[in-house]
Amino acid sequence: MQATKNNFSVNKIAALKAEPGRSQTIFWDVKTPNLGVRVTQSGNKAFIFETWFNGKTLRMTIGGVNSWSIAQAQAEARRLKVLTDQGIDPREQRAELRERSIANQLKAVPALDIWEEYLKAKKKSWGARHYQDHVEMVRKGGEPINRGRKSGDSNIKQPGILRSVLLKPLSKITRDEVYAWVRLESTKRPARTRIALSALKAFLTWSGDQTKYKGLADITSCDRLARELPAKRAKNDCLQVEQLALWFDAVKKMSNPVLSAYLQILLLTGARRNELATLKWDDVDLQWKVATLKAKIEGQRQIPITPYVASLLNQLPRVNAYVFSSLSAKSGRIVEPRKAHNSALEHADLPPLSIHGLRRSFGTLAEWVECPAGISAQIMGHKPTAIAERHYRRRPIDLLRVWHTKIENFILQQAEIVQPVDSDQKLRLVA
Repeated sequence: MQATKNNFSVNKIAALKAEPGRSQTIFWDVKTPNLGVRVTQSGNKAFIFETWFNGKTLRMTIGGVNSWSIAQAQAEARRLKVLTDQGIDPREQRAELRERSIANQLKAVPALDIWEEYLKAKKKSWGARHYQDHVEMVRKGGEPINRGRKSGDSNIKQPGILRSVLLKPLSKITRDEVYAWVRLESTKRPARTRIALSALKAFLTWSGDQTKYKGLADITSCDRLARELPAKRAKNDCLQVEQLALWFDAVKKMSNPVLSAYLQILLLTGARRNELATLKWDDVDLQWKVATLKAKIEGQRQIPITPYVASLLNQLPRVNAYVFSSLSAKSGRIVEPRKAHNSALEHADLPPLSIHGLRRSFGTLAEWVECPAGISAQIMGHKPTAIAERHYRRRPIDLLRVWHTKIENFILQQAEIVQPVDSDQKLRLVA
């Protein structure tokens, strides 16, 4: 420590200046040897503590001269000296106190704030729809419903299913709290509750892995609560053969030709709704009759473009990069086809059918032409199950085309639609 010492007073401290040519100068107190005032060239001044500890110089900032009185700074310097004489590092003690203070503050923070942090951390690794689903789970509610509202429904959106839980601090999301929430929500929307419970469990697990939340999150709060939900029932909605004519007639009469083509191609390819909705013109080769879909199981897969599907694609306008474009959607493509589809079903006097039910219908109708299960599964993008399918079946696109064309022809026959004749009857191999 420097030998220059001062009898600190308010006026003397106010007059202290850093020595020329030095970034900072330290002036020491006569009464408290370990207490100093650090003065920078810019005029900033702070009380500091300095001593010899474990063979090294230990220096700490106590605080600004405008925040601490001289008497307070002297008392703090003496306290810190007592700690170092006892072999206690005051820097570690301060860090522990700071962590404890932060932890106490976090105990009062709503878990909803941490949920936002969780979504930011996961956004890059999630799909857009999965991310948006998590956003919807905690929405505030109160926004007007502009479409898709059934008669008798409220005209405003209700709060997200997880919002009531996440408004509590993370430390208050106990098993009893989650259990009560499950019992309440499962009576109103069991399927949605099952999804939300899984999302909540993943969030709590993530929080428990974060250092600052580790002591707050009870990662077992959701364990074994799925058993409190009603048994999960598999959907079995599917178009019957005798319903095909009515369905095609209603869908072809839609005022939106893009949406009409989209729904027909969903049925005729068995593709997942988002695989087809995100299809771009760059992914469509009408010369070689091949479409490349961004698959759910693998990165991508190729499917044949059958004659009727090709005719539908040729009639679509090329508004932007997406095949199934939409001028009203922010994304530039079809996003929500359910309302229009449900309306078509109602006009045709057909029973309810989900968009995924069209995919289920393709798999079922394929059996009418005795299509091998492995081929229809490959067209639909199902994950191979048998060892032979995983390791010994590598079907070329032309083999898929033969059976896919048969499936399309059967469906169109039942719908009383003539399948177009492909101008090039040759089966081609795609490089």
